[in-house]
Amino acid sequence: MNTIERFNKNVMGTYGRYDLVLESGENRTAVSEDGKEYIDFGSGIGTNSLGFCDSDWVEAVCNQVKSIQHTSNYYYTKVQADFANKLCDSTGYCKMFFGNSGAEANECAIKLARKYSFDKYGKDAERNIIITLVNSFHGRTMTTLSATGQDVFHNYFFPFTEGFVNVEANNTDDLRAKLDEYDGKVCAVMFEFVQGEGGVIPLTQEFVDAIFDECEKRDILTIADEVQTGIGRTGKLLASQHYGKMPDVTTLAKGLAGGVPIGACLANEKCCDVLSKGTHGSTFGGNPIACAGGNVVIDKVTADGFLDEVMKKSEYLKTKLSELSEVEGVDGLGLMLGVRLKTKSAADVCKACLDNGLLALTAKTKLRFLPPLTITFDEIDKGLDILRKVLE
Repeated sequence: MNTIERFNKNVMGTYGRYDLVLESGENRTAVSEDGKEYIDFGSGIGTNSLGFCDSDWVEAVCNQVKSIQHTSNYYYTKVQADFANKLCDSTGYCKMFFGNSGAEANECAIKLARKYSFDKYGKDAERNIIITLVNSFHGRTMTTLSATGQDVFHNYFFPFTEGFVNVEANNTDDLRAKLDEYDGKVCAVMFEFVQGEGGVIPLTQEFVDAIFDECEKRDILTIADEVQTGIGRTGKLLASQHYGKMPDVTTLAKGLAGGVPIGACLANEKCCDVLSKGTHGSTFGGNPIACAGGNVVIDKVTADGFLDEVMKKSEYLKTKLSELSEVEGVDGLGLMLGVRLKTKSAADVCKACLDNGLLALTAKTKLRFLPPLTITFDEIDKGLDILRKVLE
């Protein structure tokens, strides 16, 4: 049997995989088992933020593996302390919790929000509803799936976790109506500044302003799911900075550690001490290897000029995409882009790109690009040449 046959023999078929076996990668180029090269416009769904095997990242991770690979969270490690300090200093948050994934980070945020209201208003107040947005995506655990505002994910797994109400994104009237309907029962509003899996759709400034204004008036926590948008993806360290806001809680994962599992839930002074000893935990949260990779990512992304370059690449890529006759429009921020096509299927185009040496993604009906933040202009051009060929 070949690799794919052996894989399918023993691994559950939960993904729609392409017939491609990736063997290695360097910078922004992946190499398959048979030696074919692929320009990467997907970065492992926004995870390989520095590309494949960045030399500084590799050195830090390998050195950490040689030092100590894991401890339980009964103990402290310097690398975790360094990373937590660095992340809080760069984002402005007070404290954080480490997990292994975006879903774990969002689970932490949900527990924090409900305990905040429980502690302040008491159990009898039943102040536990979290408002999320239609078309949102927050994870695949039972609770984060319940928070996700897409019916397509809600089959098979009934009953879902209670306490979530959906509001139409960018509809301030719906937001206020739901807050009034559940007045005194809402503990948080949870949202993505750019709905990634929902089609790369940014929230409007008006809607974001309404969320923050209403939540401040009602003592409701704001939770920003920046699992996909965070750590430079949109051209700012956090997407919230595009909107001039700082949510009470921000969740991170994906690109935070450059390709190893991590999740983080950051909290401001208002709620950073809500989760006390014994109220939450994660065996692998704050793993030294992940923290070592994360230290390199934060150093590089916050270096002078790095995010300015991300924005320049974004504008270049959007301009070049808009020149293609098949492209109807481009949505998104930074290097998180959704391409609307006029006549062709995004899924078909994505598969054709793969066949021609370009790794791409889809989001709903759009072609989605999440290239490594370190991609060069030459590599953008190479990828666009393949896309142009596919669309002709």
